[in-house]
Amino acid sequence: MRLFKLLGISIVVLGTFVLLLSLMFPSTAVVERTGVIQAPIDSVYAQVNNLKAWENWNPWSRPDTTAQLVFSAQTAGTGANYSWEGKFNSGKVTIVDSEPDKGVHYTLDIKNMRPVKGGIELKTTADGKATAIFWHMEIKLGLAPWWKLRGFLADRIYGPAMADGLTRLSRLCEHP
Repeated sequence: MRLFKLLGISIVVLGTFVLLLSLMFPSTAVVERTGVIQAPIDSVYAQVNNLKAWENWNPWSRPDTTAQLVFSAQTAGTGANYSWEGKFNSGKVTIVDSEPDKGVHYTLDIKNMRPVKGGIELKTTADGKATAIFWHMEIKLGLAPWWKLRGFLADRIYGPAMADGLTRLSRLCEHP
């Protein structure tokens, strides 16, 4: 009996500790990657503004080959979106803002996950021959400790995939 009481108290103390510790973590996770693509800004913009083109470079287009993509009538620019239903997950991407030669901002809603706001910002380099690219995602985590822990690991989870996506986008734009 004494052992069960000690175990119960230990679980409550540990749970309280984890809850208090999670209050120190931020309620937003940000993942960012940058790069330079040796191609004109208009060719890079053409790839990031068109959701159908995302299939060629977006790192999350490859893992679930069973996913069924459904594109809206408009596949490029503000309001363009696609949804997917696959073996591993389902969700929807919507371009909420698109400016030629500046980039796009989008929302990403994945089933059983927190909503994501993202952007791919473009800028011509000083020499005018290349495009600097800044890809960022912001995830609102809320107050739940398990979401905050995932947010703490967000850069390690999503960062390498974003870097891979930028590499693929770079290859695509530099060698069409």
